[in-house]
Amino acid sequence: MNITPLDIQQQKFKTRIRGFDVREVDAFLEQVANVFESLQRTHKDRQEEVRRLELEIQGYRKREETFKRALLNSQKVLDQMKDNARKSAELIIAEAEVKAEKILNNAHNRLAQLHEDISELKRQRTQIEVQIGSIVEAHSKLLELSKEAPFVFKSSTKDLVFPDICNSVSKLVGCKPLLRPTSCSSPRLLQRL
Repeated sequence: MNITPLDIQQQKFKTRIRGFDVREVDAFLEQVANVFESLQRTHKDRQEEVRRLELEIQGYRKREETFKRALLNSQKVLDQMKDNARKSAELIIAEAEVKAEKILNNAHNRLAQLHEDISELKRQRTQIEVQIGSIVEAHSKLLELSKEAPFVFKSSTKDLVFPDICNSVSKLVGCKPLLRPTSCSSPRLLQRL
């Protein structure tokens, strides 16, 4: 049953003998109607406030969902950025390791080549030392022969008597013979050489 303040104000009671004072009842009903009307207005205001707050809460909930989605999306983007940065760093490190490996391999190859070059130079040096020693020995023998047999040489130093010795020395030195052999031949001197 829905009662309005107007219902309270217009409510009529039957009168009986020795009943209530009609004016007091009417005054009281008037007061009750006023209080009831005030309560109804307050109730209506509260309901409107509740509706407004519910709408506001819905708006906040929508915003909250939007913020949650934005936060999740930004977290996904951040995770992707981190993952991309990690992959990029791994790629850079891998490339640097490959370059470092190439540099090390090149350095090792160069070192091996230098060791080979040094070995070759040492071998050549030894060979040259042997050749020079042979040349010095051959010249020493020529000097000894020239001291022992001065008649072997003519007046000019270019005219060497022994063509075999001249050719041997020239081969050791690695050049063409500069001295011309003469017609003199001595088996004794040839044996000594």
